[in-house]
Amino acid sequence: MLKRIYVPLSLFLLAWLFTGCNSAKLSTADGQFRRGEYFAAAATYRKVYNKTSPRKERALRGKIAFRMATCYRMLNSAPRCAGAYQNAIRYHYPDSTAYLYLGRALQMQGKYKDAIKNYDLYLEKKPDDPLALNGKKGCELAVELKAKPTRYVVKRANLFNSRRSECSPMFLGSDYDQLYFSSTNDKASGNNKSDITGVKNNDIFFSKKDEKGAWMRPELVEGEVNTELDEGIISFSPDGSTMYLTKARREPNSDTSVEIFTSSRSGAKWSAGQKYEITGDTLSVFAHPAVSPDGEYLYFTSDMPGGYGGKDLWRIALNDEKGGVENLGSQINTPGDEVFPYIRENGDLYFSSDGHPGMGGLDLFKAKMNEYGVWQIENLGYPINSSSDDFGITFGPGESGFFSSNRNDARGYDHIYSFELPTINVWVTGVVIDRDEEPVPDAIIRIVGKDGSNQKAIARKDGTYKFPLSLGTDYVMMAGCRGFLNAKNEMRTSDEEKNITYSVDFILASITKPVLIENIFYDFDKATLRPESATALDELIKMLEDNPNVTIELGAHTDMKGTDAYNLNLSERRAKSVVDYLIAGGIAADRLTPKGYGESQPKTITKKMAQKYPMFKEGDVLTEEYILALPEDQQEIANQINRRTEFRVLKINYGLY
Repeated sequence: MLKRIYVPLSLFLLAWLFTGCNSAKLSTADGQFRRGEYFAAAATYRKVYNKTSPRKERALRGKIAFRMATCYRMLNSAPRCAGAYQNAIRYHYPDSTAYLYLGRALQMQGKYKDAIKNYDLYLEKKPDDPLALNGKKGCELAVELKAKPTRYVVKRANLFNSRRSECSPMFLGSDYDQLYFSSTNDKASGNNKSDITGVKNNDIFFSKKDEKGAWMRPELVEGEVNTELDEGIISFSPDGSTMYLTKARREPNSDTSVEIFTSSRSGAKWSAGQKYEITGDTLSVFAHPAVSPDGEYLYFTSDMPGGYGGKDLWRIALNDEKGGVENLGSQINTPGDEVFPYIRENGDLYFSSDGHPGMGGLDLFKAKMNEYGVWQIENLGYPINSSSDDFGITFGPGESGFFSSNRNDARGYDHIYSFELPTINVWVTGVVIDRDEEPVPDAIIRIVGKDGSNQKAIARKDGTYKFPLSLGTDYVMMAGCRGFLNAKNEMRTSDEEKNITYSVDFILASITKPVLIENIFYDFDKATLRPESATALDELIKMLEDNPNVTIELGAHTDMKGTDAYNLNLSERRAKSVVDYLIAGGIAADRLTPKGYGESQPKTITKKMAQKYPMFKEGDVLTEEYILALPEDQQEIANQINRRTEFRVLKINYGLY
């Protein structure tokens, strides 16, 4: 009774229990319908319908089918609703809304093409009807949403669910270790089944976590808050001492009254409900309370006068007795129904609606108010939403929580589902090594993001490091260590929502020994730099820019071929060519010193070189005597190694004094 005040569910197979064996009369069905006894009325209409003649009483059959369809619509049984409206149309019942509601029933079953056909038939008669226009738009949207699902993972929360109906979960407290919800399961109070729904009335149940953090089996809430009447769909005051709940009171042969009550907690028990007076209106529905996180406002659902059609979302100040009710306005409310409000800590409003374009039935929406006071409304998408009713959301830690839905239940029963947005893991990993590819332990790596993040880490003994990053963010990274020049990198993470690990390695240059500049090439027997040298030299420019307080010597070396004087002159000219390139690239001339060494400083084989050239051992010095003792093919390799350009750090305090 509390959902489609909206009734939560139906059990049509038991219809005969509520109509008995007496002869069914149309007047009886109409009386049941007027009192909101939709379950009993549907069964009586069905009996009357079956007694009428398909040929002689076509108009009457159309009338009965239409009213029966309305009962099924209120009971939320889309398949039976669609069948009854189809019969009403077949017998030419003169109410064009049959096409509208048939379209909605088909949409709730995910039959979007057929739904659009009926929306179009209705729009021929009512071309500006917002419910039909939004229904058609929702059918088209549903196809798109299913094709592009969100990352939310939705699972049926079987521990909380029974063979009956459970709905509208709500956390109590900020520890998120107690969950309250409404249920019509066998433990609910009373033994009678409702003429309105065909099942037992809702009671309030709760579950809590054990010491290991696992949810325990649900139990009835202790105290006097539960009765034989319909109770549920609750919210709590910020301190958890007051429960606001929806209650459906009913007197024999009279309309059902749906109102908001409060209950106070004493220890583990909740007191009997006390009506919360919102207005003096005794005819309208007041339901689905939701207290704002600051305790200032009570949001609720009502069909009171002054709305936009159907049921609207309203609010009232809890601490201002003089303040009146406030409708949330036309951006939120539609000619359809807006129900089940929920407000998060950040002020975002969540609610369900069948008036905004959606996948079918009630869809869940998020409304966020921008800086200009305008609500930005977003459909939560698939798989949180479905073609069925999706409503009653509550959030736990982060982007996780529970909601209720009657998806995948042929009886139309509601059940509780969990949802969680998995964390996207974006990492950058790498290693800090020196120019000989040896790890640099204890190197300090800093990473600064354009999002304001600033992280620092120390490389492990093997030189490795790891940082968490954010999506779609620019980062500047710097690695450094005592005895080495700094190395800088820039990167941007992708906007795509998926797990990814980036790899960025840092190669640090020593400030205590010469550093080989690889891939520097000159024309044969000349000092002219070849074009393929540009990449290595541009990297050297970047390194000098990243280390603005450093001055270096550029040293050029030759092999043993030629005279000492010739080689010395050639190496000096080559060193000068490199310096000229760096100056042209923006490096100050007084930071650069060219030096030609000729063949006077043969190369000592490093560990890295020994791995590349296994014919040499680490520590071998490639002197002329050593080279001449090698086989001819190895002599050329040794000469190639000796022909090199290196830089050596001279000062690290340039410009500081």
